[in-house]
Amino acid sequence: MSNQKIQPKRETFAGRKAFIMAAIGSAVGLGNIWRFPYTTYENGGGAFMIPYIVALLTAGIPLLFLDFAIGHRHRGGAPLSYRRFNKHFETFGWWQVLVNVIIGLYYAVVLGWAAIYTYFSFTKAWGEKPVDFFVGEFLKMGDIANGVSFEFVGMVVGPLLAMWIIALAVLAFGVQKGIAKTSGILMPVLVVMFVALVGYALTLPGAAKGLDALFTPNWEKLSDPSVWIAAYGQIFFSLSICFGIMITYASYLKKDSDLTGTGLVVGFANSSFEVLAGIGVFAALGFMAMAAGQEVSDVAKGGIGLAFFAFPTIINEAPFGSVLGVLFFGSLTFAALTSFISVIEVIISAVQDKLRTGRVQTTLIVGVPMMIVSTVLFGTTTGLQMLDVMDKFVNYFGIVAVAFVSLIAIVANEKLGLLGGHINATSSFKVGFVWRLCIVITTGILAFMLFSEGAKVFTEGYEGYPSWFVNTFGWGMAISLLVAAFLLSRLKWKDLNLAEHKVDKDFE
Repeated sequence: MSNQKIQPKRETFAGRKAFIMAAIGSAVGLGNIWRFPYTTYENGGGAFMIPYIVALLTAGIPLLFLDFAIGHRHRGGAPLSYRRFNKHFETFGWWQVLVNVIIGLYYAVVLGWAAIYTYFSFTKAWGEKPVDFFVGEFLKMGDIANGVSFEFVGMVVGPLLAMWIIALAVLAFGVQKGIAKTSGILMPVLVVMFVALVGYALTLPGAAKGLDALFTPNWEKLSDPSVWIAAYGQIFFSLSICFGIMITYASYLKKDSDLTGTGLVVGFANSSFEVLAGIGVFAALGFMAMAAGQEVSDVAKGGIGLAFFAFPTIINEAPFGSVLGVLFFGSLTFAALTSFISVIEVIISAVQDKLRTGRVQTTLIVGVPMMIVSTVLFGTTTGLQMLDVMDKFVNYFGIVAVAFVSLIAIVANEKLGLLGGHINATSSFKVGFVWRLCIVITTGILAFMLFSEGAKVFTEGYEGYPSWFVNTFGWGMAISLLVAAFLLSRLKWKDLNLAEHKVDKDFE
């Protein structure tokens, strides 16, 4: 009876469908739309699908199962789940939470850009020179060589604050009424909009040229190890694995949930959306190349260059271009919003577990300070450079680093068997030796990614930015996350009995 009083009932998703929608909403984000198509094109086109599928089956889905098992068995956010695993593992959980803090700070500004560009699409407000408009008039980007400027940019700050307010309002309503309901609405709308976008793009002159460029296989690329690393990197970054999101979401699942069946649905749905994005994006780029009298290789871009340079140019030239713009930037906004919500939920869940505060109170404790810092850092004239450096370092020296170290700890402490047993207790698809082997192999691949990229950035710098800027907002930020995570793990829990209860009472 005392345990029941000490451990208030944890929020849960109403059912499997609600969880799947939320998990897919987290996984499907900016990386699917603006990273996957260009990564595929650069790494062998159609041939890239072979290492991509191998990476999905040997790393993406096995790690997704692992995150589900950790969160579902231990019924907590990342720090609580890792502490219940082993009290020495709590630092891993806080490291993941702090990674989400950094991602949340800058993700909001990109979300704001996508939202305002949806509005701009109606009038093609960027004019005839989209690049000059984005860098000059929209961002008013300063020269980083002259130092960091915190001069606010009105067109950036307004949408940034609006996205924070929307996301925090959703999160304040909780898991089922907020996250699940929002994902249940936005994900079907996103799919309909993106299918319409792809259908429209395929009717444009030159679409076939773009698809040929994307899917024509370059088999020689398969002998290049960097192509395989790129495939694992794409899967790793696009599936929201190993940085607390899926652990947190799985902790809201009911006792008898089918973890592996759900994981397979989420994994393949995410990859299906990526392929769909590739078709739509490169069909549009094919049109752009034909209209400009260039090759697809001359216009193909990824990331910010694709969204805010290439697509406005396509919209200017395409028949009914405003429709294309609303579909593209609207899809980008919805995909980013569901991912952004999942990122902030990791932080809210962790703080709520530690302090035992209510949902609304915790949302404000987490959200208001983050909104202010996000505005100061990224709503300014040096916001783009700050975003570029922090995104690079938090991905490789945050997400990859904590994934590598935590997997080493789990494998070394022989915990994979325990987690595999939990998965098999409720799941339709059983895991065993092959699953454990995949985790071990993936740990090695993460080590290669981490150390090879670290050596490259350490010796060559990053994108020509001044060393003081990279050292402060890159290396300095990444190292401070680990230090802060260790310190947070040393803070006392409001309810120590909750923190030391190895498994939720209903699961014993």
